[in-house]
Amino acid sequence: MTSLSVVHKNRDESATDIVPRKMYYAGLKEFYVEPGFNIRDIDQTHVEEFRDAFIAGEEVPALIVQVTDQGLKIIDGHHRYYGAMMATAEGHEVARLECKDAKGNEADRIALMVTSSQGRALLPLERAGAYQRLMNQGWTEAEVAKKVKRSVADVKHHLQLLECGDELIGMVKSGEVGASTAVSMSRELGTKAGSVARERLAEAKASGKKKLTKAAAIPQFPAAKARRLVELLVDAEFNRSGEGDYLLLYMDTSEEINRILAEYREGIKSEVTA
Repeated sequence: MTSLSVVHKNRDESATDIVPRKMYYAGLKEFYVEPGFNIRDIDQTHVEEFRDAFIAGEEVPALIVQVTDQGLKIIDGHHRYYGAMMATAEGHEVARLECKDAKGNEADRIALMVTSSQGRALLPLERAGAYQRLMNQGWTEAEVAKKVKRSVADVKHHLQLLECGDELIGMVKSGEVGASTAVSMSRELGTKAGSVARERLAEAKASGKKKLTKAAAIPQFPAAKARRLVELLVDAEFNRSGEGDYLLLYMDTSEEINRILAEYREGIKSEVTA
């Protein structure tokens, strides 16, 4: 039986490409957690999963740390650290944890937390908070998107989530309203979104549901009427004058078109005043 070290020692430069790297292990007392730094809320179930992994002797990825005057500040690996602490407290001592240096500046460290494949999947509000941290450092939406390897649309969507108001954000945090639903309601209803969401959520729960769906939150204009409007407008002619743009409607269509538009406006009005 051989190993990487044996292969490297007896390597043939033309046949192998194995390079050794120094590894560091530090005792648990060397690490510390900076309050508010981690973009993820601590998930106790995830901590327990790592506790069980340590007890079983399974291999756990290295923590990413920043060396400071206080010790080793954890950048990525909070759940692994708490899992090791829990295992130790329960009599299964974890003497040391493998750790690596965090590279780059503060923005790089925030991006690392966002893109890390080792941590629990980010919740929408956690991702939004991370994006906002980068924006607060003067980054543009395009720069944030490139940094975290996501689209500009994704960055904009998550930042809009932070503008939904405390009531809607609270519902997103509790899992009662989806992030996309909250953003859509905020766009459609403005400052009324929170109160409307609360009422619609109560109705949803009364019917046995646990979460407010987008369809229930924002009733859609009937597809048949929308399609009929298109049919009525298909023969309209576009014209432009010094006073602006206008449509010249086909004969005998104006009454039905206005009726459909009035119904649509009434629907919007009732949503906003609900």
